[in-house]
This record gives sequence, C-alpha cells and structure tokens, in this order.
Amino acid sequence: MGTRLKENWIYLIFAIVLLLLPLVLSEFRLNLLGKFLTFAIVAIAIDLIWGYTGILSLGHGVFFSLGAYCMGMYLKLQAESLPDFMMWSGLEEVPWFWKPFQHFWVALPMAVLIPAIFAVIIGIPTFRAGIKGVYFSILTQALALVVSIFFIGQQPYTGGTNGITNFRDIFGFSLAEASTMKVLYLITVLALIVIFVLSKWLVNTKTGRILIAIRDGENRLRFLGYNTSTFKVAIFALSAAIAGLAGALFVPQVGIISPSMMGILPSVEMAIWVAVGGRGTLTGAVIGALVVNSAKSYLSETFPDLWLYFLGALFIGVVLFFPKGIVGAFARLKRQDSSKRYLLTEGREV
Repeated sequence: MGTRLKENWIYLIFAIVLLLLPLVLSEFRLNLLGKFLTFAIVAIAIDLIWGYTGILSLGHGVFFSLGAYCMGMYLKLQAESLPDFMMWSGLEEVPWFWKPFQHFWVALPMAVLIPAIFAVIIGIPTFRAGIKGVYFSILTQALALVVSIFFIGQQPYTGGTNGITNFRDIFGFSLAEASTMKVLYLITVLALIVIFVLSKWLVNTKTGRILIAIRDGENRLRFLGYNTSTFKVAIFALSAAIAGLAGALFVPQVGIISPSMMGILPSVEMAIWVAVGGRGTLTGAVIGALVVNSAKSYLSETFPDLWLYFLGALFIGVVLFFPKGIVGAFARLKRQDSSKRYLLTEGREV
C-alpha cells in the first residue's frame, strides 16, 4: 500500500471517528471538542500562509473574531430586538450597520468576506512595500492590539469588554438543547473536512507550488517574472476568510465573543498550535490545535495556576527538540526506521 493511500485511509478513519463521537461523548465534552475543531480550522488557515508561504501572521485572532462578531450579531438579533448593552448605553434602536445581520444569508457570507476584505486592505500596501519576516509579524501584532482596543471602546455597538453573549436560538432551535449542539458539532466537522480537503488540493496545484517557492526563494521567483505580492495578498485574504468562517462556527457553540479573542495572546496561541503540530503539513495544524487545546483544558482544570507555564514549556520544548513539530518528529522516526531496515537487509545480502 502506497504512502499516499495510507494517509488517505488515516484521514478517512479520523473523519469517521469525529462524526461518530456524538454517540459516546457527554454534552460538555462534545461542545468542548466542537470548539477545538473551530480552532483546528484556524490552524489550517495559518498553516497556509505561514507553513506554505513563509509569512508568519500574529494577528489571526482579529480575522477569527470578525467572523465571530458577524455571527454573534445575527444570533443576538434573534434573541432580542434591541440588545441589552445597547439599551444600557442609551440607544433606542438598532444601528443601521447591525440591521442587515438579522438575516443569516447576510451574516454568514459577511463572516467570510469582511475578514478577507480587511486582509486585502492590509495586505496590498504591506506586501507591495516589501514588508516581510519579523516586521510583518510585528505589524500584525500591532493590528491585533489596535482592533481589540477599538472594539472595547465601542461599548454601545460591540458590547465593549464583555462582548456579545446570551444567545438563545438559531433557526428557531434552542442553543440550550443537546440536539442543537450536536448538529452544530457535525456542521463543524464537515466544515473542517471540506477546508482540509480543499487546502490539500490547493497546495498541490501550480498555485500551491508558487506559494512554496515564495517561502523558499521569493527573489528567484521575482526574477522569473512572477508578481509575488499578488499571490501573498491572495493567500492572506484566503487565510483570513477561513479564520472568519471558524469564528462564525465558534460563536453558537461557545455562546460568547469578546475583544479578548482579538488580542495579541490568542493570535500568538494560534501560531503555537501550528508550530507544535508541524507547519507546512496541514495535518500538523489540526493535530497541534487539538493537542494544545486539550492539554490547556486539562491543565487549566487540574493546575489552574500553572497551566500557562506548561503551555510555554511545551512550545519551547517543541522548538528546541522538535522544530518540525509532532508530524515532523513522526516523519523523522519513520525515516530512521526505514534506514535501519535497509541496513539490515543490505547486511544480510552481504
């Protein structure tokens, strides 16, 4: 059986397991896993731009949150004609820019389009100016800080520090019902599968090879006549759109979105998921998101005062001892095993 065929079987089994888990997991654990799967979608988005294109974004919490706010606005308007935080701020009617979000067919596309458009607005001047490497990472960190502060300051329109919460139903189905949460979980699983498959397809196309070439030698690609900034803007926008979709799936399962998800720390954590799993693999992005967040959940419950130190130690350990992440470590062990078998075979033949 070929390597690719084995991988496809592993992916299929993993997908089937995810789809069957609602039959065995408790409501709380299933809801938690659903949240982790939205994080896995974000990790894929970051892997596309960092792992394959070599652009480290430390501001993806912004794109994730923009998508989440779009869906949060829709859910809030289903629960209340005028959100409570607007009444507390003295508003008598819903602002004009909120009104379109009372329709799902507006909210969901906007959850994808707004992050993508925002990424294009940031990306065009940035990449055309030749900003890259650590300077781009710093810029996206600053972006995360500025946008989070802006949202905190817009109390009448965004809920300020507390954000948007207290969602009641979606399409008339109560979000407090276990059956509704199971459906949302299954939708998230299907979204993850589709995003993963399409991303796998993309990185194996000519466009994907150009993205890898940008990562490995952008100057050589420019010499060949390619406009690399166009490709960088495009993949940045696609990555932002995927992150926005993940945010839209996150909100109904968790029940809240606030500016805290936009800040620097969440964006850095998202990059850590990819680093731990192994960037430039897509599989590693999913594994890293699930492993780190599962560890975070367990450690925050068991060692509430120490879990941040464990998370930091995990990242440092991976960087020092497994620079290619979990997937890279397994690949290295597999190569070593193959080499040993080859040497043993050669020895017997001699």
